[in-house]
Amino acid sequence: MDEAYVERVLSLVERIPQGRVLPYGRVAELLAGGYGPRYVGRIMSAHGHAVCWWRVPRADGTMVPPLMIEAQAHWADEGTPVRNGRVHMAEALWTDVDPEGTV
Repeated sequence: MDEAYVERVLSLVERIPQGRVLPYGRVAELLAGGYGPRYVGRIMSAHGHAVCWWRVPRADGTMVPPLMIEAQAHWADEGTPVRNGRVHMAEALWTDVDPEGTV
């Protein structure tokens, strides 16, 4: 795994504000490292336990089934917009992102 890219992914995920999300594909797009959403997913699976992983859902606003119930609890605690059990991406997407710095 590209350790420098892993650090960039985790750094970006740490800065996602409560109640906001960035799907895997958007993380990959923002970091422009030549990797796609599946690679970001692999990084989150291997290293995401130390960051707010529930703020990085799939593009459809869901998580992998084993994590969905725990993610929904975090979303409720943080006031993340949810509709029909999944993140309402149009409302929850973090849009004013500086991928290498702060908002």
